[in-house]
Amino acid sequence: MSPIKDIFDNTEIKKKPEGFAPHRQKIHEIIFEAETTAGRLFDVMLLIMIFSSIIVLMLETVPRYYAAHKHIFYVLEWVYTIFFTIEYLLRIYCVYRPAYYIKSFFGVIDLLSILPSYLTIFIPGMHSLMIVRGLRLLRVFRIFKLDSFTEQGNIILSAIIESRKKLAIFAVTIIIMVTIFGSIMYLIERNVNPNFDSIPRCIYWAIVTITTVGYGDISPITSFGQFIASIIMLMGYIIIAVPTGIVTSSIMREDKNSMNTITCPNCTKEGHDKDAKYCDRCGNSL
Repeated sequence: MSPIKDIFDNTEIKKKPEGFAPHRQKIHEIIFEAETTAGRLFDVMLLIMIFSSIIVLMLETVPRYYAAHKHIFYVLEWVYTIFFTIEYLLRIYCVYRPAYYIKSFFGVIDLLSILPSYLTIFIPGMHSLMIVRGLRLLRVFRIFKLDSFTEQGNIILSAIIESRKKLAIFAVTIIIMVTIFGSIMYLIERNVNPNFDSIPRCIYWAIVTITTVGYGDISPITSFGQFIASIIMLMGYIIIAVPTGIVTSSIMREDKNSMNTITCPNCTKEGHDKDAKYCDRCGNSL
């Protein structure tokens, strides 16, 4: 019997813990799932609160708005903080194993989104860190059932991870090239062009040129220097296609199954296959 089958056959793992009240299960469905009407309404309301809290935080940094509405900003800050605190505690309350949620990506983000307000009581000026709430908007992919976007994102991420060695070699090659070209330009331009007064500054110019950014703050004035610059510019267009081709070839090899929006109530893992009946991390019934 395979290890995976052993996990699925373990009825103790499949069953929810004794004493896990039905109302906790209902809260879990509303807060963590996007398959029900109540779950969608809650998540839409959560997104509205996140968006509005970010807007309020940004407006608070505008001096004239802050001077005119200082007390309103203060009240709103604590309204959002109390709301997100209650939401965070409910998420911990309604999962089988709270430690999994607390240590998860969204668990850490949810905690960081409320900590700055409480830290301002002891350390003034920490409230600006509440901008981390913006990361919670990543939930929009689950809330509006944009699982195809999540799936495609996973494919791109997997392709980049698969191509990491090739990309690393490519990056090292680029570093060597800009170092060589920067040194050459230093030898050519240093006596006639004050902008090329050191090799690091010349390497900066080579990076800006070979990436086709072209700030224009530094440019060669000698004929030979302009000739070298022309070669680097043409090479830049060729180089752009290399990492694109590497990642694209890896993406073409990826074959991911579509995923649903169900969150495991035991370990809070998301992104299961459409036809999945058990969590592929802990084996809990979905």
